[in-house]
Amino acid sequence: MSVTHRLASVGTVAALAATAVAVTGAPAQAASYNGACGSGYTVIDKMDAGNGRGTIFLTYNSGWNCVVTVTNTPGTKQFMSAMVERSGANWVRDEGTYSQYAGPVYAYAPNDCVDWGGIVGDKYIRMIEWDDHCG
Repeated sequence: MSVTHRLASVGTVAALAATAVAVTGAPAQAASYNGACGSGYTVIDKMDAGNGRGTIFLTYNSGWNCVVTVTNTPGTKQFMSAMVERSGANWVRDEGTYSQYAGPVYAYAPNDCVDWGGIVGDKYIRMIEWDDHCG
């Protein structure tokens, strides 16, 4: 079963709504997986990184899960994060100001569940996306 959770941090829903209203123009084109996890990794799931700003990719190879967050606006420096954990363990994160992607981050979890997610956008008013993936 897959459940997505959205958490607003250091801001309010009103602030997020105001930010969303301020964004205008044509819809961003969805980011595609960039192969950053390495040879042999296959995309097994993906999700929007919040407000169409990018895509978070979950990949898998022989028990290893890897997460990369890719922006829809390459070349624009912004706060980004990629995170993964074997369910119940500690999060492995890569976060900072990037212009193309955050990650890769890895968790070994053969035949187990992982929690994974990421962020693209303002580090003070942002949407954190995370999901459970089992199997």
